[in-house]
Amino acid sequence: MHRRTDSPVAYVGVMVGAGTRDEVAEQNGMAHYIEHCVFKGTARHTARQIIRQVEGIGGEINAYTTKEETTFYAATPVEHVRMTLHLLSELVTCPTFPKRETDKERTVIYDEIESYNDSPSELIYDDFESLIFSGHSLALPILGTKKTLRHISSKPEYAKEWIEEHYRPERMVIFCQGNVRPESIFRLAEQEFGGMETSRTSQTSRTSQTSLVGSRQATYHKRTHQTHVMVGQRAYPLGHKDQLALYLLNNIIGGGSLNSRLNLSMREAHGLVYQVESTYTPLSDTGYWATYFACEPEHTERCMEILRHELKRLQEGPLSESNLRSALRQLRGQMAISAQNQEGSALSMAKSMLYFGSAPTWQESFQKISQTDTEQLLRISREILDIDKLFMLRYE
Repeated sequence: MHRRTDSPVAYVGVMVGAGTRDEVAEQNGMAHYIEHCVFKGTARHTARQIIRQVEGIGGEINAYTTKEETTFYAATPVEHVRMTLHLLSELVTCPTFPKRETDKERTVIYDEIESYNDSPSELIYDDFESLIFSGHSLALPILGTKKTLRHISSKPEYAKEWIEEHYRPERMVIFCQGNVRPESIFRLAEQEFGGMETSRTSQTSRTSQTSLVGSRQATYHKRTHQTHVMVGQRAYPLGHKDQLALYLLNNIIGGGSLNSRLNLSMREAHGLVYQVESTYTPLSDTGYWATYFACEPEHTERCMEILRHELKRLQEGPLSESNLRSALRQLRGQMAISAQNQEGSALSMAKSMLYFGSAPTWQESFQKISQTDTEQLLRISREILDIDKLFMLRYE
């Protein structure tokens, strides 16, 4: 996938449709471990050479893992796209996992785990996913545990076998955004990845989302100064007819702006919280909507009352047409500004291509969102924001 821009900097990368949900419990953390350890050496380059190759020409190389994808990418001056894509292909196709280096990297991941444990505002998202997807691999933490990491790092063969099984061309998108000729990128991608064989078995299938397991509420005693609360429930998957409308509704509730309803009520009107936000995370076959806030323990129940009140307001009747127009105008501006972020734009393009085989511009996406009406938002509010169906996780 290629999108040509006037920028002298190109973002080039490989997105693989394999992540934490493709793991089994005893190998939890494998996708993230591989993301880290491919940088420790390939068949042709050492760890230091990999760093120097890109950063020596002023570029930046990076990677990340989600529940469903692992992505390797770099920002590079356009004249170095060929070299950069070649290096990325090495990371994906021929990492060596030298044990001395990967053992050191395992310790780095241990530290990453502990940093999450020290940050309740981040950890609560993982724990909430474990609650809402209990009984499914989507409940597994992306970083894994120290126990599983000791197991999967004990032999290089474990990681190599996982790559062989899941890093298949039918599950990959090679992407580039920058001032590069499309035919040049397509030719380079064919040269670097054209020799990969597609799977002989149906490795692209994933375990579908199972029925709910366990409780809808949980309280963890973390000895934090504040009470941290997350409330939400499952929502629409990628490609659902109401996906874009839920993005709009989430923006109204608590997403991305100081004039969201939850911020105006909890923070501005009552001064009860420093941070309150809501998020909508669609996945390939499911998703979830959630809101998060942290407050002094004595304010917890008051914050919950305000949250219930705001969610019920959205279920009692449709928005006014003027409120809908205001919400659309605000979202359009946010999307336009977000599109100026070259890195985020390139990664969003790759993900859209991975799941849909196409990558609409932000203007095309907004055109679809703008067709949302007040009755559709009311119906979605009643489906997703039903107080009696919400999961709740508390740290106290």
